[in-house]
Amino acid sequence: MINAGDTAWVLVSAAMVLLMTPGLAFLYGGMTRAKSTLNMMMMSMVSIGIVTVLWVLYGYSVSFGHGGPWIGPISLSDIGAAADSGVAVNGTTATTIPVLAFAAFQLTFAIITTALISGAIADRTKFSAWCIFAALWATLVYFPVAHWAFDFGDSSGNGAGWLAARGLQDFAGGTVVEINSGISGLAMALVLGKRAGWRKDPMRPHNIPLVLIGAGLLWFGWFGFNAGSALGANHLAALAFMNTFIAGSTALCGWLLTERLRDGRATSLGAASGAVAGLVAITPSCAFVTPLGAALIGLIAGVLCAAAIGLKYRFGYDDSLDVVGLHGIGGIIGTLAIGLLGASVVNPGGKNGLFYGGGLELLKDQAVGVGAVLVYSFSVTYAIGWVLDKTIGMRITRDEEIEGVDLTEHAESAYEFDNRGSGGAGLGAVLSAARSTEEVH
Repeated sequence: MINAGDTAWVLVSAAMVLLMTPGLAFLYGGMTRAKSTLNMMMMSMVSIGIVTVLWVLYGYSVSFGHGGPWIGPISLSDIGAAADSGVAVNGTTATTIPVLAFAAFQLTFAIITTALISGAIADRTKFSAWCIFAALWATLVYFPVAHWAFDFGDSSGNGAGWLAARGLQDFAGGTVVEINSGISGLAMALVLGKRAGWRKDPMRPHNIPLVLIGAGLLWFGWFGFNAGSALGANHLAALAFMNTFIAGSTALCGWLLTERLRDGRATSLGAASGAVAGLVAITPSCAFVTPLGAALIGLIAGVLCAAAIGLKYRFGYDDSLDVVGLHGIGGIIGTLAIGLLGASVVNPGGKNGLFYGGGLELLKDQAVGVGAVLVYSFSVTYAIGWVLDKTIGMRITRDEEIEGVDLTEHAESAYEFDNRGSGGAGLGAVLSAARSTEEVH
């Protein structure tokens, strides 16, 4: 039967997760250079429209249609049927909420996962090419991988995805969201190549307050992301909520401590990045580990992800906004950590990891999930990007990149310093008045 409390929590969680995409737009917009701010924010915002349309047409059925082990049935009628079918069924979960509530909640995951990839290719991507890429990537990568790990089949387990059926534990998307987007970001960074001036120009974030606002919105939405994945207002939701709080906090501290020891100072960007690293790492494990386990996972993620963002300089790939180091590495840490720290005492539906007497079996299942998503997502994403680059072209020209992708792709600027044409005084007039005042005095 439909439970009003469970349904309300899932709907609120869906709204919280949707807010994460504008939050990501703020984070990415602040991390990039001023001349690319709007383009970065637009790549996140347009993902909402594109993925939603595809989800209604066939994305939901491919992801959760209880088909074969690889993909669900491609059906244009599943969302319409969902409106009339009452209670959702996904294995033994989602049995107290309407199908449309479950479908809306899962849609928000598909949206933000697609948007995450854009951070790896900041400053140099054609907006039209991004739109086509987003549609193809959601179709060929996200929907199948979501089916693999998130679809537990009908009440008897029939039609489950192959990773879910073999025992992968991924509560809220360590493989489907984090590793998927991180390794896809690496593939696209390799396809598009390095930005003009990479490693020569500073390319520092232009607006740290915007970054902190974005990180705060992400942290808020992450409670819906993780705790909402319990699909009910219950013990698992409370466990996931608390573990999310703890891991984000310990990772923030771990990142800042690493910066202090390595660079001699702790930074605001480091605080935002550390919190995100911990939230990423706890995503798959938030309902499978104890609060102390969550603290350890967050601390490890904060330290290792702080070190991992330097890999791009060692190996020569231009991951503009550290999608690989944060989401890819953080997702791997969190997914494998379940095999070590999983504790059935806090979740009877989970399994014990190695440190709780469960042996290596769970760790092996987690490693298979990590490896499968890494190989599939990288290969297919690279193929999509390569074909688009060779046909319509994914990258703007060098001159356009130097001028700024905001102006060349959108004919807009995030910061209009001279507004005289629209009746404003403008920065030029203000400076002129200031000079005149100085001359008077």
